[in-house]
Formats: sequence, C-alpha cells, structure tokens
Amino acid sequence: MLVLSEFLTLGAILFCISVAGIFINRKNVIILLMCIELMLLSVNMNFISFSHFLGDIGGQVFVFFILTVAAAEAAIGLAILVVLFRSRNTINVADLDSMKG
Repeated sequence: MLVLSEFLTLGAILFCISVAGIFINRKNVIILLMCIELMLLSVNMNFISFSHFLGDIGGQVFVFFILTVAAAEAAIGLAILVVLFRSRNTINVADLDSMKG
C-alpha cells in the first residue's frame, strides 16, 4: 500500500524536474511548454493524492478545471508557435525578439 508521502515526493520530484528544464533550456519554445505542462501535472498529482487520502472530492474536481485550462493553454501556445515558425522559420526564443525596443 502506498502512503501519501510517496505521492507527494513523486510530485515534488516532477515539479523540480520541470523547473530545472525551464532553467536549463531557455532556447526551445516547445520544451518550455512541455516543462510548464509537467509542472501543472505534478501539482495535479498532489491535489489528487490529498483528495484521495483525505476522502474529499474537492481536489479531484479542481483537477478537472486545471486540466481544462491546461489544454486551452497548450492549444493556444502551439497555435502561436506555428504562426511564429511560419513567419520566422525558427522556434528559438533568442530569435524572437521583435518586441524589443
């Protein structure tokens, strides 16, 4: 039988991996989006584990709202990425500096 601390440890490890991925790779937009999604999923796992072990369904309901927002964010992010790639032929973050004054 798994205990709550094992789920929370796994969620913390996934969160730390995603934060490290953001800081290590700041060049590729796709990897940045994947790290943000991994961060959201690790938080969702903590919500579900607390909800299960405390016997409250509120955390699981909250996860459905977070997943809905994450899906919309991923769709919008990928749409922006496709437009940027079509106009600039690159997805490198350093090359996307047209807004600099």
